[in-house]
Amino acid sequence: MIKSRFPIFNHQSELVYLDSAATAQKLDIVLEAMQRYHETFNANVHRGLYPLAEEATAAYEAVRDQVAVTMKARSREEVIFTHGTTEGLNLVAQGFAPQFLKSGDEIVLTILEHHSNLVPWQMMAKKTGVILKFCPLTKKGILDENALEKLITRRTKIVSVTGLSNTLGFVVDLPRVIARAHAMGAKVCVDAAQYAAHFPIDFKGLDADFLVFSGHKIYGPTGVGVLLAKRDLLEKLEPWMGGGDMIREVHLDHATWNDLPWKFEAGTPPIAEVMGLGAAVSFFHEIGWDVIQKHDQELYDYAKEKLSTLSFVKLLGQGKAGKNCGALSFVVKDVHPHDVAALLGEKNICVRAGHHCTMPLIKALGVSSTTRMSFGIYNTKEDIDRAVSAIREAKNKLRG
Repeated sequence: MIKSRFPIFNHQSELVYLDSAATAQKLDIVLEAMQRYHETFNANVHRGLYPLAEEATAAYEAVRDQVAVTMKARSREEVIFTHGTTEGLNLVAQGFAPQFLKSGDEIVLTILEHHSNLVPWQMMAKKTGVILKFCPLTKKGILDENALEKLITRRTKIVSVTGLSNTLGFVVDLPRVIARAHAMGAKVCVDAAQYAAHFPIDFKGLDADFLVFSGHKIYGPTGVGVLLAKRDLLEKLEPWMGGGDMIREVHLDHATWNDLPWKFEAGTPPIAEVMGLGAAVSFFHEIGWDVIQKHDQELYDYAKEKLSTLSFVKLLGQGKAGKNCGALSFVVKDVHPHDVAALLGEKNICVRAGHHCTMPLIKALGVSSTTRMSFGIYNTKEDIDRAVSAIREAKNKLRG
């Protein structure tokens, strides 16, 4: 049983964890890989010439090769290890904007974006004078992809878009966005923080220019992520962070940069976490994407169906069948989302309440906050049934 592969459920058998969009639970093989590094070949990478350090370096770089093959990068040099999606997006924004953008150029985003894919571009807009444009929602509360296509023009220099909304679970038509952007001469950055847990990534086939994701959203460790980027762009970008390992030579008045991919990996990297990331990536091969996607879609559809039976629940941002996955937001009439989450928490049912780091989206939806269920490979229909029953009880309790 897949659930038994996640040790937390062996320690807490009654736990219903429906907050995987915030962070997913950790696999047994992830924890074992990290522990094995700490216990048997703990050393810094790239610097030491003794056997222990060489073993650590080989294991670290083997994960890079694994990610390159799994995510279908053109070469291992296109795989940059980061500390997470947020760092990856900041690396792209701070590396791309000063070099390729000028006052009056346009950046296209969507109203769905997590703050991590909004604030870095706001910072760059303030520095460079570029204009931010946002794709709105339709009247049904889903992304207006027709409007998005029209927003991308010859003035657009980069489109930065989520692949899967962390708040609504809306799946963006990435091939359509990328084709339009490239036709207009623009680059594309994909925030795949949520997407990577539910859909396979073919970086070369997708033809995005940049793509970022985090280990902890794919059943791996916190503190590690990946930036996939086309090599020609990485060659042109200046490093955004200086320090050890990203340099070739350092003089008192200047420095030269290391080769790719190390040019963008300053300082001691998250070595143990990279080992854990490699184990997490192997899990998706082991289980198979057909199984994962079937499970994820069936579970989402089941949760939507069950919540729809509650007359006092309003589901948000529902597109046509197959356009949502992974996360589902809703409001309970006359009950604050924080109260819903707290009462479910008393029953060991974990859901998220708030703005989910998407404040502009929440405002556009006309609510102050929502309750969110988000799903992982370990969730079952029984988890949904327990949560829906608890929501009904919470409503009755607060009504009284």
